[in-house]
Amino acid sequence: MANLLDVLKNNLQGKNVKIVLPEGDDERVLQAAVELNNSDFVSPVVLGNTEKVTALADQLGIAIDGIELLDPATSDLREELIAAFVERRKGKATQEQAEQLLNDPNYFGTMLVYTGKAAGLVSGAAHSTADTVRPALQIIKTKPGVARTSGVFFMIRGDEQYVMGDCAINPTLEASDLAEIAIESAKTAKAFGMEPKVSMLSFSTKGSAKTDETEKVVEATRLANEKLAGETELAGTVIDGEFQFDAAFVPSVAAKKAPESSIQGDANVFVFPSLEAGNIGYKIAQRLGGFDAVGPILQGLNSPVNDLSRGCSTEDVVSLAIITAAQTL
Repeated sequence: MANLLDVLKNNLQGKNVKIVLPEGDDERVLQAAVELNNSDFVSPVVLGNTEKVTALADQLGIAIDGIELLDPATSDLREELIAAFVERRKGKATQEQAEQLLNDPNYFGTMLVYTGKAAGLVSGAAHSTADTVRPALQIIKTKPGVARTSGVFFMIRGDEQYVMGDCAINPTLEASDLAEIAIESAKTAKAFGMEPKVSMLSFSTKGSAKTDETEKVVEATRLANEKLAGETELAGTVIDGEFQFDAAFVPSVAAKKAPESSIQGDANVFVFPSLEAGNIGYKIAQRLGGFDAVGPILQGLNSPVNDLSRGCSTEDVVSLAIITAAQTL
């Protein structure tokens, strides 16, 4: 992980990007906020009950002087954000509903991002993925031309760096969804210094099996390449499939199973055919393969909002905050 983060820190030096951390009453998050505040690349905005957060800092023996701390219940920004939320939801939320929702630190924090008072948000240490993603989808929404957000992980081990998705968000995916995820995953990889070679994964390689499931991946590959033609920023990107993982990853297997493919065991972006496969796959790589899993990093939103695992460490919070800040550049 060090190489990726070192590159991002260099890019972020002096930027002091404002990133919201809504879970200020979580020990790991508060410690991460102190570490980030001592840098010049991320300026944390911590949310929580002021008395509880201050008491936690005293208990941990850490100084939070200089960290921007906002209490959603009492902040001077509250009325402005409530009004902006009602306007954004366009009749889907009353004033009273908005007042209630903005007691939730994830909604309050997402509104800070939407109104430009912060650049991104990292949550999930003490909340489910749904709790983090729902406000983002309702308020920040997806970019024009993107139908769904999706979640990828950077898988890092020494000098090796890969992207795997969707591993976090969409339980069911059609061919068009997989194609979109392939394009967005390629953009994510490119944004972080990779030259993407995207493999569309299945249990079949180049027609070795024919089922509805494999044909969906074949169609997704075709659609992704159609989309790729219009993405000038992805010039030179390769998207191919359908592949079994070994054919995408091992040159000797690729030579036998897919000799005509432009991917010869050198894929670095892996698009799974379902959330089930993706979630299992990245966790196997993490736990058996010894890879660090950074993410999930949410793709396709107008502003970056990223989700932590509830089993995260302080360093995981720091790392994801740095990645979130880098997404704003």
